[in-house]
Amino acid sequence: MASDGDQTVYKPLGLLAELTHRCPLGCPYCSNPPALDRRDDELDAVTWARVFREAAALGVLQVHLSGGEPGARRDLVEIVAAARTAGLYSNLITSGVGLTTATLGKLADAGLDHVQISIQDSIAASADKIAGYDGAFARKNALGREVVRLGLPLTINVVVHRANIERIPDMVDRALALGATRVEIAHAQYYGWALKNRAALMPRRDQVERAAVQVEDLRRLHQGRIVIDAVVPDYYARFPKPCVGGWGRRSLNVTPSGRVLPCHAAESITGLEFWNVRDRALADIWMNSPACRAFRGTDWMPEPCASCSRRDIDFGGCRCQAFALTGNAAATDPVCQFSPAHHLVADLAADQADVPYDYRRQITRAALAKADTA
Repeated sequence: MASDGDQTVYKPLGLLAELTHRCPLGCPYCSNPPALDRRDDELDAVTWARVFREAAALGVLQVHLSGGEPGARRDLVEIVAAARTAGLYSNLITSGVGLTTATLGKLADAGLDHVQISIQDSIAASADKIAGYDGAFARKNALGREVVRLGLPLTINVVVHRANIERIPDMVDRALALGATRVEIAHAQYYGWALKNRAALMPRRDQVERAAVQVEDLRRLHQGRIVIDAVVPDYYARFPKPCVGGWGRRSLNVTPSGRVLPCHAAESITGLEFWNVRDRALADIWMNSPACRAFRGTDWMPEPCASCSRRDIDFGGCRCQAFALTGNAAATDPVCQFSPAHHLVADLAADQADVPYDYRRQITRAALAKADTA
């Protein structure tokens, strides 16, 4: 921990390494930005190895290898080996589609520590529709079984929305059947493509309340067998989530082309300046970049956050959500019941429509075949 003027700078503990924006799926809640980084602009494995060394020196303990689909990288085994060499615990966050069992075995040999696979539903037809690809459900299950066979810890990630919220117990059963040790139940976060599909994804309040009860019942039922983490849906909460543990405080992201972000959706806030690992050392960026400093600490906070007893608990909520809903990234997160813009959240939660998903892109067999060659 260091002091930087009126800001306390903590050591980051986690790094989200977005290796690529390429993905064989097109989930309607995809958190990647609408403007995707190009393949020919992605950091190479040598640069990622340097970033990992600098991250470890900065205090990072875990690296989450994500995308898009990281299996689309032909040099993924080399990247995983570089994380191991840097002394970082590596977690592969994969769609489970576009990653072969042969590659998974090589990743395990290279030192991969953990695998996280997303599932879209407990019913194959619904899961494939949500993912935007026929056959995704079967491929995810097959890869999950292979992860456990190789002796790697498996986490199942479930993004919850109106199309699957009634089947949370079934999805936990699916995670147990695969041999997962942890399941993460995360309600859709309305950034990126989820913001485009908000009306189609938004559950009803009674569904959300029933789901919360179910999660507590499932925790009791499966205690000792599987860890169940759950994220409360923002639009039905009284207080905002402490997004990423505070802006520029405990975690950072590196995009496929090397820009360093304080959180995954930070580029949705216009006017921020993001520094790149191609040009500067990671420690310099963490300490001094305009984006990382923008909302670090509490001095930037307006009322009612500035004098609120929760300001060091939720840090004013999500800056990206504040910007998306009010146009002002420094505003109190409208999720908070004390926000003068709280009425916006209630109005938007009530805006539900059974309309087709706006998929991130059309998925083809050719795209999947290309990913399989990685």
